[in-house]
Amino acid sequence: MLDAVAKGMFHLLGSSRSLKRLASRYGMATPRSFARRFIAGEEIDEALETCRRIQAQGMQVTLDHLGESVSTLAEADQATRDYLELMERIAPAGIDRNISIKLTQIGLGVDRGMAVDNARRILETARRLDCFVRIDMENFACVQPTLDVFDTIWQQEYRNAGIVLQSALRRSESDLEHLLAQRARVRLVKGAYKESKAAAYPKKADVDRAYARMLRRLLVDGNDPAIATHDVAMLTEAKRVVADHHVAPNRFEFQMLYGIRRDLQASLVAEGYRLRVYVPYGREWFPYFMRRLGERPANALFILRSLAADR
Repeated sequence: MLDAVAKGMFHLLGSSRSLKRLASRYGMATPRSFARRFIAGEEIDEALETCRRIQAQGMQVTLDHLGESVSTLAEADQATRDYLELMERIAPAGIDRNISIKLTQIGLGVDRGMAVDNARRILETARRLDCFVRIDMENFACVQPTLDVFDTIWQQEYRNAGIVLQSALRRSESDLEHLLAQRARVRLVKGAYKESKAAAYPKKADVDRAYARMLRRLLVDGNDPAIATHDVAMLTEAKRVVADHHVAPNRFEFQMLYGIRRDLQASLVAEGYRLRVYVPYGREWFPYFMRRLGERPANALFILRSLAADR
């Protein structure tokens, strides 16, 4: 119950324009600023340097240029151009050719046809540069439109694309069966959005049970699935399934967020598992940052300690 309250509170704060303006002045101002715990920087060069450090530790990366829910076609076009530039930059820089995008950032909420066109622009460049594109899942209102767009590009033979499912949503296990039949590449997460009880499980235990069921299906029958979690119980369950079904280490990967549970990240690599770190960057970092606090309120205590240390 407290987790749900915290998630709702931070979601509400994340939509505050005045708080966003205030945070933007201080959150990334110095190398020790509080948001840098979870955000790799505001510019591409900062993000690339962060990725080099992560890769030097034996981990892989996926880059996300932060932004969502644009309101004009011009903004959607600019976000698309930003991703095209990102891929052109990472290709010669020795950075993993793997990016994550949100469809509302490239126009889904403005014009679905434009979002499909922009997704194809990104995927065409990605195909030329041998880059993989993960389409992130957003709030419940975006789930069906996102899956519809993914189906469209899949039917057009873009096999360099993958999708995300959230175990918190009641519909996700059914969606998973459809994606498994397609042999689509799925990243499994719990979900960071505040949703209605009709759409999502209200209890953490139910979210966890759904996650465990879905990770079993993915590890046994999935196509290079990504098990994205910081939950030790879920990691333990994944390792058990892998051992019981003799799943080869190159048939799946674990994923974690930049700045969260670095101890677990290092231990998984030491155990010989593939570990990919989700590396977000960009000026539109505030909503993402607040969702991270809502997912794990202990993160807020870290931020408060950082602020006190800066004084």
